[in-house]
Amino acid sequence: MAPQTDAFSITEDAVDYVSLKLEPIALPRSATRPSKRLVDTMRRSKSRRRLLVGAGFSCLYLFALLVFSIFGAVDRITLAAASIVVAIASQAFYLIYIRSKNQRRAEKKLTGPIATCALAIMLLVTYRAPDSRLIFTAFVFVAIAYGMYYLTRRAMLLLSAGTLTGFAAVIGLHHVQWHDAALLKSELLNWFVLALTLPGFVLLAGRVRQLHSALYKAGLKIRNIEEKARRDPMLGCYNRRFMVAVLEEQKRLADANGSPLCLAVIDLDHFKLVNDEVGHLAGDEVLRSFARVAQENIRQQDIFGRYGGEEFLLILPKTSLLAALNTAERIRDKVETNRWSAQLKAPVTVSIGLTQYNAGESVLDLFSRTDTAMYLAKRGGRNQVVVEEPHVELWQNSRP
Repeated sequence: MAPQTDAFSITEDAVDYVSLKLEPIALPRSATRPSKRLVDTMRRSKSRRRLLVGAGFSCLYLFALLVFSIFGAVDRITLAAASIVVAIASQAFYLIYIRSKNQRRAEKKLTGPIATCALAIMLLVTYRAPDSRLIFTAFVFVAIAYGMYYLTRRAMLLLSAGTLTGFAAVIGLHHVQWHDAALLKSELLNWFVLALTLPGFVLLAGRVRQLHSALYKAGLKIRNIEEKARRDPMLGCYNRRFMVAVLEEQKRLADANGSPLCLAVIDLDHFKLVNDEVGHLAGDEVLRSFARVAQENIRQQDIFGRYGGEEFLLILPKTSLLAALNTAERIRDKVETNRWSAQLKAPVTVSIGLTQYNAGESVLDLFSRTDTAMYLAKRGGRNQVVVEEPHVELWQNSRP
């Protein structure tokens, strides 16, 4: 097989991929979708963040009470009692959460009780310190908003109705205790404003939740489309277009950082005979099995993809030539010893050409040298790795 360097052209689409500043190294290498473990980890992290947000609002509420206490609007006993109750409730909810087998489901189930508990604490504080009703009026919306993403609209309306009923009960108790007409008038006005605004807030919150859900689903579809655009549809590894773009990007990083960069061209030996002997469907299965074996034996930062036909590229960023050789030899050995289909009359092997990037050379020159090394591996008997040493003089001359 002669080198085909002319085919290695940087298309406009490939340049567009580079301009997006993608981070292909961080992507999972063995599947087109994140693993279930990764998804679960991300969801648990998001759940913890939501719990921390709830704890942050609790601290903010206590801080507001502290400020009111400094100005004499809240007595110290009420402040201390509220702090203790908030701390106990927060600890209890957190223990329930961390001991749950399904923490994401636990977070959903705890959202309603957390919001209800927060509103109940605020009502008790308002009963003990009527001058703190301004804090209550403001933080009611915070508590309702906390349940926005997990509570149904009906549940949020019931929560709002319960809050208004509780506030009405507090107003009645204040009137029975003190018979203060001015206080009664002020509290009734507060209740009236809440009664007007809470239902509207709940309806708007429902719209926001729907918008959030629609945007989330759209984001998933966009990511899925982007992922499919960079993957070979049959093998699941990266496709030629993406590999060319990544190689350009890694060359730029190597020039900027001075880090080593290696490239391997991998070609399946006598693949035409495989198709002739067992058919193209079996040949496709051989390609899929090879792609799986190769991806199982590279590091997370390595980028593996199909260049065309039975030829593949392996980009090894920040990798010395010796380390890259170890990886290439491991792939060659695993392919040779893999348990292939009994229908195959000859073992499946690969020829690999390996080179290290010379600072300042073009991607075309790098690929040409690597492809030539792969051709030498085939001419030398196949099933081997041929390394072309970097040109020391060229590297030294390119140094500033």
